[in-house]
Order: sequence, then C-alpha cells, then structure tokens
Amino acid sequence: AILAHTRDVVILEDNDMAVVTAHGVELTTVEGDPVQREPVKILWDPIMAEKGGYRHFMLKEIYEQPRAITDTFRGRIAPETGSVILPDVSLDPSTVKAIQRVVLVACGTAWHAAALTRMMIERLAGIPAEVDLASEFRYRDAIVGPETLVIAVSQSGETADTIGAVKAARLKGCPILAVTNVVGSALAREATGVLQMHAGPEIGVASTKAFSTMIVAGYLLGLWLGRQRGALTAEDVKKHIQDLVEIPRLVEKTLELDQSIAALARHLSHATDFLYLGRGVQFPIALEGALKLKEISYIHAEGYAGGEMKHGPIALIADGLPVVALVPRDSSYERMLGNMEEVRARDGLLIAVCHPGDRAVASKAQHVIEVPPCAELLAPLLTVIPLQLLAYHVAVRRGCDVDQPRNLAKSVTVE
Repeated sequence: AILAHTRDVVILEDNDMAVVTAHGVELTTVEGDPVQREPVKILWDPIMAEKGGYRHFMLKEIYEQPRAITDTFRGRIAPETGSVILPDVSLDPSTVKAIQRVVLVACGTAWHAAALTRMMIERLAGIPAEVDLASEFRYRDAIVGPETLVIAVSQSGETADTIGAVKAARLKGCPILAVTNVVGSALAREATGVLQMHAGPEIGVASTKAFSTMIVAGYLLGLWLGRQRGALTAEDVKKHIQDLVEIPRLVEKTLELDQSIAALARHLSHATDFLYLGRGVQFPIALEGALKLKEISYIHAEGYAGGEMKHGPIALIADGLPVVALVPRDSSYERMLGNMEEVRARDGLLIAVCHPGDRAVASKAQHVIEVPPCAELLAPLLTVIPLQLLAYHVAVRRGCDVDQPRNLAKSVTVE
C-alpha cells in the first residue's frame, strides 16, 4: 500500500514509538527518549504482489522461480574469476577460518532448504554441518560457541522459534548468519550478517519460489565458504557457477510439465494417503513434496529417506497407495531403483521423477515425470517443480483454498 508513495521505510524495534504529523516523524521509546533508526529501501515492485492473470498466487509464484533464482545469484557471481561476492555476510576472514562447524536452524519448508544447505556446505566447504529444528534448538541448551557458525533460515525473518534460536546462540557467542527474504526483518536485525534471497514478495502461504531461492542462497554460501577456506580453487568455483547459471533455463523447461501434471492430478486427487521417497539431496525434496501436498490439499502425506523404507513405511504400501519416487541419475540412483522394486512388489502406485529416456525407471513406474539432468547438488531445484505442481493441481481439483489453506499463516510469529 505504501510503495506508491515511498520505497524508504523505517523498521521500529521493540518499545519504539513513532509520532507521524504533517511536518515529519518523531521516533522515541515508549518512555519518551529520542531514538534514531536508519531507513531501509524496499526493492520489489508493487505489481509483483498481484496475480497477473494467474488463477492463484501459488501458481504465479511457481512460474516466477526462474526469475527469482536469477535474481538471487545476479551480482553475486563472477564467472570470469571464479568468485562469489557476498558483502552483507559480514564474516571477516579470521572468523571464517575459525569456524569448526555449522549449525543451521529453521522451521517447515525453510528446514528442508536448510537440510540441503548442510549438504552443500559439507561438500563444497568441507565444514562439518548439522541442521536442527529451531523450535528444538532454542530449548535444548545446545553445545555451541564462538567457533560455531549458526545459520538461521526464514522467508519472512519473523518466525518466532527461529528468532528464539538465534537469541539463544548469540548468548553463547556464536556468529549468526540470517538467510531471509525480507529487508530489515527481525531475524536480519538479530544476525551478525545477512544473505538476502531476493525472491520478491511471496503471497501464497505454501512456499514455492522462496524455497528455491533458499537453496540457491545455500549453494552460494557453500561456494563462498569453500573459496574462503581454500577447499575450492577458482577453477572449481567457475565450474560450479556455470552449473548454477544453467538452472533458470532448466527450470523453465521443467515448468512445461504443468499440463501433464494437471492430467495426472485427476487420477490422484481422491487418494487419502501419499508416500514420497528420496535419498541424498533428494531426501529433503521428498519431505518438501509431502509437506506441500498436505498443506494445501489436506491429504495425509509422508516423506521418507529411501533407506528407511524397511524400518516402518513399507508396512503402509498396499492397494495402490501413491508413492512418489525421486530417481534422477545421481549417486543414489541404483538404491532408489531397489526402493521402486519394493513398492512395485507390494502393489503401490509408483509416480517416478527421473531423467528423460530412463527405461529402467519407466519399466517399474505407472507414471513417469521427466526432468532435465543437471549437477547433482542443484538437481533439487528441478525435481521440486513437479511436486509443487502436483500439490497445486490436486488441491485445485479437491476445491481447496490454495493460497490460504486452513489453520496456516504465512509468518508464524508465535510459538
């Protein structure tokens, strides 16, 4: 509402009070003491908060992912020198070299992105990393200190549990990095440094483009840390940057699956349960696919690591239970084929997400969704697209409120 008049906003802290008159604005504490707050600039355009001809904000935001991904890495990569530039991270070289481990804290979809970021940091920077639910971390008296980099991930930057986790980590002297989509958010103000996602406004409650930009931000951070600590050479980073720059085009190609997935949704919209399976970098995507479906269609869905099938979930597979298997040709491919055989032997209905022309997968699955091949660490940016579209079209067919699902809020600002 205010962007038609100004892009400069002042974020009030707790106990701040603003008196607005025809002559200006006076900022004080509630006790009446004057305070100074620096304005921040809102970068996105008001038209981005409109549906723009799409039936729902969620569908529009799914289609905005190529642009959002590009905006997140634009200006932060230098392909010619093999550099990643993250000035707002605000971690000096001595702090980076002193890091002994990384702890990522987040909730919901952001936790799934954080789980992928953990793998990226370990593979690209060689730093031990772990991911924790913010709601658990803040209350368990975690053993962390100045040598632990805590990365907090939140689209809104206002998630109460994530902010609580950051405050607990700050008390123990941890450097804090906030990954968020909102300039001047509470999380950004609590952190040592900030990695802005640049997804633009996300109106739909079920996150789509913000999730993708969290993954890209995690990838950039992994490259930056790897280069800073000497785990990657400039040539290594150049190759990884080339892989990243290809992703928006490949996402656009993957979005061409929309109509075929809408047709598939007609066959699946009456299901009462779903199972999603993935391994390695595809495991968090299995979790995210299940969460998207349950959030907006109200169908019970579970995401599992493929290796956990025999430890319980396999008991559920019978009588055409829909099982979505993520089977790109990566380091877990052969083991995922084994999982597909287990589902097939028990009369599950297999929907496989794989690379084009994969006959081994096609011979086992009733439905095949083909996504383009790409670098393994970035493949989640492609495999998540059909799962977002599937959740969307199933929910629409069931008559659900896609943008405002029941009992959910865009920003969870209470415990």
